[in-house]
Amino acid sequence: MCGIVGYLGQRDASKVLIEGLARLEYRGYDSAGVAVLNGEGLKLRRSVGRLKNLADSLKQAPLHGNMGIGHTRWATHGVPAEKNAHPHPSEDGKVAVIHNGIVENYREIKAELVAAGVKFASDTDTECIAHLVAHYYKGDLLQAAHKAVCRLHGAWALVIAHADHPDLLVVARRGSPLLIGLGEGENFVASDVTPLLPYTRRVIYIDEGQLGTISRKEAHVYDAQLREVPVKVETTTLTLDAAEKGGFEHFMLKEIHEQPVAVEATVRGRVKDGRVDLSELNLDASRVKAMRRIQLIACGTSLYSAMVGKYLLERFTSLPTEAWSASEYRYANPIIDAQTLVVAISQSGETADTLEALRLAKSKGALAVSICNVMGSSIPRMCEGTLYTRAGPEIGVASTKAYTAQLTAFELLALGLGRMLGCDIAADEARLVAGLNALPAQIKKLLEGDIVAVKRCAKRYQGVANFMYIGRHYNFPTALEGALKLKEISYIHAEGYAGGEMKHGPLALVEGTFPTIAIAPRGHTREKMLSNIQEIKARKGVVVVVATEGDAEAHELADYIIEIPACEEELSPILAVVPLQLLAYYTANQLGRDVDKPRNLAKSVTVE
Repeated sequence: MCGIVGYLGQRDASKVLIEGLARLEYRGYDSAGVAVLNGEGLKLRRSVGRLKNLADSLKQAPLHGNMGIGHTRWATHGVPAEKNAHPHPSEDGKVAVIHNGIVENYREIKAELVAAGVKFASDTDTECIAHLVAHYYKGDLLQAAHKAVCRLHGAWALVIAHADHPDLLVVARRGSPLLIGLGEGENFVASDVTPLLPYTRRVIYIDEGQLGTISRKEAHVYDAQLREVPVKVETTTLTLDAAEKGGFEHFMLKEIHEQPVAVEATVRGRVKDGRVDLSELNLDASRVKAMRRIQLIACGTSLYSAMVGKYLLERFTSLPTEAWSASEYRYANPIIDAQTLVVAISQSGETADTLEALRLAKSKGALAVSICNVMGSSIPRMCEGTLYTRAGPEIGVASTKAYTAQLTAFELLALGLGRMLGCDIAADEARLVAGLNALPAQIKKLLEGDIVAVKRCAKRYQGVANFMYIGRHYNFPTALEGALKLKEISYIHAEGYAGGEMKHGPLALVEGTFPTIAIAPRGHTREKMLSNIQEIKARKGVVVVVATEGDAEAHELADYIIEIPACEEELSPILAVVPLQLLAYYTANQLGRDVDKPRNLAKSVTVE
């Protein structure tokens, strides 16, 4: 996913763009560029690598002007190189385009343009958009942009500037986020709200398939047929502090420590008189009662939250539930009908594979709801209802607080649906509501008390080439998520397994230098997990055990022990994952990795 910023006003556009891109660099950081309009037309400056390289170039040779567009890139077409960095100009230099997404039919368009004599300067799909706009331009930039967009297949968030229009930016959106920020005598456009926060909190979210025009004084939005539509101006409650590091060395560490607040915020207002209240979903009770199956679709960390959600939903709704990798779902011929409830899970609400899987499910008549962290994003807009996780902006590429907030949302969703279906869950609901209310303080206690143990473990094993993580039932997905975190940010190979699978192959890997992280809190699978640990110890394996406070047997078996507060078994994945996040963080940090921006990865995956 790439970062987009545009500005029109009286300020120095380059400064606004660079500061805005700095808040979006987590979306892509292999190259960056700006186009600024001044008395000499549109002037471009592009650099390979981190945004600092572009900022340094502009300090040495400034581009002055009061209108401009900027972009930070995560490569999909064309290797990271200056020629492939955005903005992309038309051949005559009058049009400049920045783009987040993918043009699936760019080869066809490029061949047509080349045949017409157009010369391409890059290897990207985006460049064809700039040439198309120039081709269709007859004095009306919006009309030209509309004609160009109608030719495109794929996904895009576009901002288009033209040298002959010093007070106009044209925007378009399909499948990638884009919003307009409204100021006083100045306006903005961005792919995320964070670049706007120093200047305004008044925003317009561009809907799927819409186009828009922005000048210094006003903004207009149009549907796919260029009919003007009313705009809804919203006031974001986010603050600039929420997008800054807050004294922590990395965003990831800050976000790990924000988990008590994220969990509390996700529960707040959704429990009334000791019962879960999901009225915000606006679900028709009769249709919910007609459901015969539930399908959960997600990718990456969100998929692991869905795997926990599967156990919870089957436990409290008695409906067969499947957790699908969204990238596999749409190619696997899943059984979908009007009696299927599909839950899409995505931190960003823009994950490409999840969006496409959701479209498939809805086309088959499924009832669709979502669990999402970003208000106004694409996935919630496609669903009948959304349970927002309220975790706040998550800047670090490796998801932490969004994951625990998703797990919290699944607890609420499972209990709420169970009651709607008439299941006998009153005692469980009272027990888990009390547990959910206690969680924020427990996470805070865990963060304050067990960091030393985690740091020691990270220091001891930072030079190890392989890790194994094991867990059972609710904490099998915790093992998968713990392994993913270590892989993502430390680049150490790690695998997660169900504890019962050890004898079916993974046990062959165990020897004296091979650490296994065993997640064994109190619950109905604890005894089996202790047996797994004994199997590993019998083969001279090293075991780090995540166990409930006061578990003497776990203490006796473990080479290293990491304790979590006692909690209800269904809630244990929320607590157990926190030390695994910290273990990954401190291991990566000691190895000198770029924790917030791991190589080859970006925060949101908006292309397949």
